[in-house]
Amino acid sequence: MIELKTNAEIRAMRVAGSVVAAGLAAVRDHAEIGVSLKDLDKVAAEVLAQRGATSSFLNYHPRFAPSPYPAVLCTSVNDAVVHGIPNDYRLRDGDVLSIDFGAEVDGWHGDAAITVLVGEPQPEDVALVAATERALTAAIEVCRPGNTLGDIGHAIGPIARGAGYGILADHGGHGVGHAMHELPHVPNEGQPGKGIKLHPGLVIAIEPMFLLGGEDTYWTGHDGWTLLTEDGSRAAHFEHTIAITEGDPIVLTAP
Repeated sequence: MIELKTNAEIRAMRVAGSVVAAGLAAVRDHAEIGVSLKDLDKVAAEVLAQRGATSSFLNYHPRFAPSPYPAVLCTSVNDAVVHGIPNDYRLRDGDVLSIDFGAEVDGWHGDAAITVLVGEPQPEDVALVAATERALTAAIEVCRPGNTLGDIGHAIGPIARGAGYGILADHGGHGVGHAMHELPHVPNEGQPGKGIKLHPGLVIAIEPMFLLGGEDTYWTGHDGWTLLTEDGSRAAHFEHTIAITEGDPIVLTAP
């Protein structure tokens, strides 16, 4: 069942969203050559502690995963699209790093992601990251009552396909609330006017994931969590948690 949130509940969710925004900003500031992914996880954990929040990710154990998630961040480097577990890998010049972060405050969750370029990036990586972020912006713009999930997918999909990028198969956005993942599923491709209508009070995470090589396929790493492009090409991922209102959408995870 899809739950619509009241205005008071949306305000409460904004508190969790502000923690997510602060955590992503802190991690972005520390994502430099030579810094390990575990170091970045510690930065995010410190933000949670300072803000009196808990992690949405740590110990999360969905049915597909072989074990609970062991960190507060997802750090996905280069051909890793999403769900990369922070380890001892140290960032290198030219890396593409996607950072996904979730926080819970008073029973409400926020979820967002960014992709950053480390050191001197390749032009094709710059274009990939810019297109993925642009797709998220375009999707947020159609988050208005009367539009549909198909309109959101249609805002995202043509940006990827027009540039020759793949879109991670079988994955997309989701509802957010008392659980990090709620109904509905929010696809990254769709037909205008099709699918569930957007109503005030609906809170969703929108997360385009574009693959540089043009293929949609992926494989799951040996840790049972990390999803990697099947062709070895690089990927980018952006996400925000959005509240549908009577007027303009509210980006709950904006800085």
